[in-house]
Amino acid sequence: MAEKKHFILFSLADQKFALPLSWVEKIVRSVAVRPLPKAPDLILGVINLQGRIVPIASLRKRFGLEEKPVGVDDHLIVCRTSDRPLALLVDNVADIIEIDESRIVRQEAILGDMDTIEGVLKMDDGMILIHDLERLLSGDEASRLDAALKREESANPPSSSGSYRKGSGDAA
Repeated sequence: MAEKKHFILFSLADQKFALPLSWVEKIVRSVAVRPLPKAPDLILGVINLQGRIVPIASLRKRFGLEEKPVGVDDHLIVCRTSDRPLALLVDNVADIIEIDESRIVRQEAILGDMDTIEGVLKMDDGMILIHDLERLLSGDEASRLDAALKREESANPPSSSGSYRKGSGDAA
């Protein structure tokens, strides 16, 4: 019997995508995003999430999809990579699914060198790309993001309660 895997399904520009559920900390409604100077173009800015400064990544920019302003119906999928928390701005979170590992096609088997893709879910109604958050940022982008986050945390240190100063970009 094949091992079961759990994924969160989300949409961007009417296209479906997936992330392994093990990466996901929480899902929140979009909030105002505070700019993060000198961050990579992929990073829209940061939010304050329960005292943590969390960068927001635009998958639309990474995948060359049409940009749109952040709306109240958009969602943030807050994830944890091995290096940092990262929130992904998505149009909609559709579902959490459990799927047999046998229905996952590994990236190398069909897509060649698409760095940010881990594989493809074979679904009854088509295929859904699975994203690899560890490879979302290039080495240079990760270094630039880390430097920008250090500057942000120095400019907005935690208060005595351990939370960052409140303002735009606060999320529950």
